[in-house]
Amino acid sequence: MADSFASNAFTALSDLHPNMANTKIIGIVIGKTDVKGFPDRKNIGSERFTFSFTIRDSPAHFMNVTSWGSEAYVRPLSDSFRVGECVTIENPLIQRKELEREERFSPATPSDYKLLLSENHSQIKVCPSREVDSRLLSLIHLPVKESRDYYSLGDIVANGHSLHGRVLNVLAAVRAVGEPKYFTTSDRRKGQRCEVMLYDETESSFTMMCWDSESILRAQRWKPRQTVIFAADARINFDKFRNRMTATVISKTIITTDPDIPEANILLNFIRENREMNPLDDEMDSALKESVNLTTIEDVYTIEQLKARVLRDGGKAPPFYGVLYAHISTLNIDDEVTRVVRNRCPGCGGLVQEAVGTCTACSKDSRELGPLFLSFDMLVALTDHTGTLPACSLVGSVAEETLGCTVNEFLAMTDGQKTALKWQLLLERSKVHLKFIPSHRARGGLRASVLSCRRADPVEASRSLSGRGASDRLPQTPEKSRRLNS
Repeated sequence: MADSFASNAFTALSDLHPNMANTKIIGIVIGKTDVKGFPDRKNIGSERFTFSFTIRDSPAHFMNVTSWGSEAYVRPLSDSFRVGECVTIENPLIQRKELEREERFSPATPSDYKLLLSENHSQIKVCPSREVDSRLLSLIHLPVKESRDYYSLGDIVANGHSLHGRVLNVLAAVRAVGEPKYFTTSDRRKGQRCEVMLYDETESSFTMMCWDSESILRAQRWKPRQTVIFAADARINFDKFRNRMTATVISKTIITTDPDIPEANILLNFIRENREMNPLDDEMDSALKESVNLTTIEDVYTIEQLKARVLRDGGKAPPFYGVLYAHISTLNIDDEVTRVVRNRCPGCGGLVQEAVGTCTACSKDSRELGPLFLSFDMLVALTDHTGTLPACSLVGSVAEETLGCTVNEFLAMTDGQKTALKWQLLLERSKVHLKFIPSHRARGGLRASVLSCRRADPVEASRSLSGRGASDRLPQTPEKSRRLNS
C-alpha cells in the first residue's frame, strides 16, 4: 500500500487477490460506461443489465469494475455516481481478467484482476469530497497513459488512412462542444451523440464523436478554448461523410480533463498567451496583413539560421518577422483527405465548424450568423538550401494571391487542374514574408504565418543570400518591432 492514498481501513488495489473476502476499497472513478441490456439466456423474454467503471487509488494502480443484475438494481446504481467522484466498494468479487477478450472492449489496466459487484453481497457508496484525501481527488487529473505517448492532431491528419481503425492517445484543446442529438435506431432503441471539435498547434479543427451519455455529460461541462483533454485509447477513423479523419470515444477510452502534465500545460499556455497570434483561431489573415507594413520587414533568414535562433533563445523569444527565399515543398491542395477551404463567420471572420454550426471566435450559432463565406486555410512546408520549415499557415487572401485563384475558382477545378497548379508552385523559388512565433509544441520549435508569398527575383535573392544572415545581426529593437505594426 506504499503508493496508495487510501487509509488503513481500506485495501489498496495493488494488494487485491482472488482469495480475499470482506474487502473494502476506496478510489476515484476515472471512467464509466452506460447501462446496457442483453437477453437473459436463462429466462427467455427477459433481460440482464450491466455497466462498468474504472476506479483508481494511486498513480500506478487502477482497476475495472463491472456490475450485472436486474434493471431495477443496475440502473439506479449507475445513476448514483459520476466520473470524478470518490466511492467505496464493499465485498466485491475479485476475478482474474481474461486479458485478450476484456481489454478489447474495456480500458487497459495494470492489474491482472477485475472486480464484480453482486446485487446480493456488494455495496457501493459515494464519499463526500470534503472527507476524501486531496491526493486521491487529484488522481482525476492524471492520465492513465504516459504523458508523452500521444499523437498530435496534425500527425493523425497527415497519416490519414494508415491510422484508420487504430486506437490511439490524443492530447488536444476543446474548441467547441455541440448540443447532444437524440435518435432512435432501427430496433427502436434510443441513442444520442455529441460532436466535440478539438484543436492544437498543428490542426485547427478535428472532430471527436461521443455516443454514450457519460462522455456527453462530461463534454457539456468543458469550456471551449479553456479545457484541455487527454483521451487515452480513442478510436481513429476516416469518416467518409466528412471526408476527413475523426476520433471516437469508445468503451476503452478514458478521458482526463485538464491533465496535470507538462505537455498539457504547454498547450494551455498556447491557448492563453498566443491566441491572438494564432491564425487557426479568430485572427483573419487580411487584418494581419493590413496591420503589417511588409516593406519594413528587412531581416533575411535561411531556415538553418531560424532554427539556430530558436535554439539560442530557448523558445522564449517574442514573435518576430522575417523573409525567406524558399520554395513551397508541401502543398496538399489535391489531397481529398486534407481540408484547404473552410467556412468563416461574416461578422468577425472566425472559423465556423460545420458540424457544430458555431463561430469559434464570437460563439454565435448558425441562427445568428448571416451567409458564411469560404476562405482558404492550409498548412504548407517551405524549403531552402539549408532545410525545411514545416506547418506554415497559409490562409485567406494571402493564399488566394499565392495560388493565383479565388476560393470559388479553386473549387471549380478538376483534380487534375489542382495537381497541375500544385506542381507549378512547388518548383518556383519565392520571396516569403512571415511572422514567426517561438513555441515548444511546434515542430522545430517555431510556428510561422505566411504574410506574402511571391515569385522571387533571382538577382535580389542571390544578393540577399550572399550577405550576412539575419541570425548574425543584433536582436531587433522594440522601436523597430513597433514600426511593423504602424
